[in-house]
Amino acid sequence: MRQILQDMAKGGTTVRKAPAPKAKVNHLLINTTISLISAGTERMLVDFGKASYLDKARQQPEKVKMVMEKVQADGLMTTVEAVRSKLAQPLPLGYCNVGVVAEVGQGAGSFKVGDRVVSNGPHADVVRVGKNLCAKVPDEVGDEEASFVVAASIGLQGVRLAQPSLGECYVVTGVGLIGLLTVQLLRAHGCRVLAIDFDDDKLALAKQFGAETCNPGKGEDPIAAGMSFSRGAGVDAVIITASTKESSPVTEAARMSRKRGRIVLVGVTGLELNRADFYEKELTFQVSCSYGPGRYDTAYEEQGQDYPIGFVRWTEQRNFEAVLDMMASGLVDVKPLITHRIAFEEAPSAYEVLTTDKAALGILLQYSSEPRSRHSSTVNLNEQSAGTADAQLPVVGFVGAGNYASRVLIPAFKATGAQLHTLATSGGINSVVHGEKAGFAKATTDTQAMIDNPAINTLAVVTQHNTHARFVSAALTAGKNVFVEKPLAINLDELQQVESAYYQTNGDAHLMVGFNRRFAPQVQKIKGLLSSVKEPKSFIMTMNAGAIPGDHWTQDDQVGGGRIIGEACHFIDLMRFLADSEITGFTATKMGNSAGVEITEDKASITLSFADGSFGTIFYLANGSASFPKERVEVFSAGRVLQLDNFRKLRGFGWPGFKKMNLWKQDKGQEACAAEFIKAIHQGKPTPIPVDEIFEVARVTLEVTELLRNQ
Repeated sequence: MRQILQDMAKGGTTVRKAPAPKAKVNHLLINTTISLISAGTERMLVDFGKASYLDKARQQPEKVKMVMEKVQADGLMTTVEAVRSKLAQPLPLGYCNVGVVAEVGQGAGSFKVGDRVVSNGPHADVVRVGKNLCAKVPDEVGDEEASFVVAASIGLQGVRLAQPSLGECYVVTGVGLIGLLTVQLLRAHGCRVLAIDFDDDKLALAKQFGAETCNPGKGEDPIAAGMSFSRGAGVDAVIITASTKESSPVTEAARMSRKRGRIVLVGVTGLELNRADFYEKELTFQVSCSYGPGRYDTAYEEQGQDYPIGFVRWTEQRNFEAVLDMMASGLVDVKPLITHRIAFEEAPSAYEVLTTDKAALGILLQYSSEPRSRHSSTVNLNEQSAGTADAQLPVVGFVGAGNYASRVLIPAFKATGAQLHTLATSGGINSVVHGEKAGFAKATTDTQAMIDNPAINTLAVVTQHNTHARFVSAALTAGKNVFVEKPLAINLDELQQVESAYYQTNGDAHLMVGFNRRFAPQVQKIKGLLSSVKEPKSFIMTMNAGAIPGDHWTQDDQVGGGRIIGEACHFIDLMRFLADSEITGFTATKMGNSAGVEITEDKASITLSFADGSFGTIFYLANGSASFPKERVEVFSAGRVLQLDNFRKLRGFGWPGFKKMNLWKQDKGQEACAAEFIKAIHQGKPTPIPVDEIFEVARVTLEVTELLRNQ
């Protein structure tokens, strides 16, 4: 397949070739015929990409604050690398797609192969979209018209929030693409409409659709126009579809509104408001969220769980269907909005038009390639794999190219000199973006074929946690060495599955979990200092984890396994490593629920006891301040103390000959962890973490989590 990506660091727009995505549960695979460039949203993204770092910072002050907090916690160099890595990840553009269903995933049976559908899929010739974000296109509506459905649904949701009734007078401020569609939707509701904009050509279109007009650029007063339009009573409602940093559209809306009028913000404006403007009239102000109920709800968009129509009449999908019905009946006419038709392969020129021609409205991308040619599951990236003079080094395949994999783990493996063969992802595009950068030979969406490939002897698994055990077991069964980012499994059944697969290899394969903190230089120093201590040790490990919403995938027991399994396992392993003794028992307590609000398990303490008499407590807390160190390790033994903050500052108290070991840059041991794993395979040495410790830590983590959940 091919897809349009925006470089957010330097501003370039490109069409990239990638493996076609695989169908999955509750999703459709669609061959695109037409897609619409959203003039407002995509122009903003392209302009942001072209902006300097300073201008980017000025545009996102809230992100600057987050960066400064990270500098305090993790150090300057670590933060700079993280910001650069984030900006270096290209952004897929587009959300207005029309095409033909090529494959129907399990659970999406209301659609069938060959259906013409609209979706919020990106600009790509093959898209994979959740079934609730798709709608069938009636025969009366052509592909070009249908490409406006998702953009129109943004306006429709704003209209629904404003609750228009027959005969009311409305103002639409900003009549770009979505504003002009909003004008038509309001007219279809039987409302009188006043359109406000600085562009005479757009106002002419608004007038063609039945609106009266006002152009402040010609000295016309929007407030006076609104009052005149409403016959002195004040307008019933204002829908703002403009994009500006100024607060004037909201201020003007308030001042032209009648008492208890409604203001709905669909676009983007400044929000420096005068309370008196709203107080005296008891105005209602609301921000509209995209296409309607269901937006950003993973259960709705990804898992396919619809809202009952008796309780939520208009969801995203039902809004799509409503717009299609209005198009079919002629109540919404988008043909006058089409200003450009450009071949998909020439997309960079389309974005040149977008950024240079402010009059551009409906820019359509046309997809003419043979659909069968789009569905290759593997793409060659480099003629020669990123290799090394030493042909005996492991040949590695990667499953997963998310943020951690692309920013940390893949570069760590590359630094070892291992031959990076194939990078597999479910969606395809990330495998190309990050595969090319790291020097992989191939990118694929056929993970099983990669696992079965005899040229690959080592597999790294960096996917969502609920897939780890499955991929690890399959790779071990295929005779591969396996490195899996924690956790090894998210339940005891999965752990048993992995253990069984490992022992069937008779120990010939290397199995490694990414417990990198063992390999951090300061932890290695602590280990060396403790080697001279023969008496038991006491540990206090604090993880100031930061809050993650309860609906995030990491908090989902069935997907991420929860944060104790997914993250606190690092500290269970670290304590096991420093104690250098078998775990013999544990207790655990989580924060109790308060005032009927359920507390997630990421606010807990875990106390471990060891065979040599050592013990320690892990405080995993998501309710602390970001300015406090994220990770702190303290060791008490033999009248001495060691304290490590954020893997940057190590201090010794009472240690003969040792006071401190500070680093300029945070080092949690990721590179050393990967290097030791590759070296063990290359030199035929034992796996750096003994497999019995890997299984011990996994089992204790799962049992601790079960204890917390039963409290």
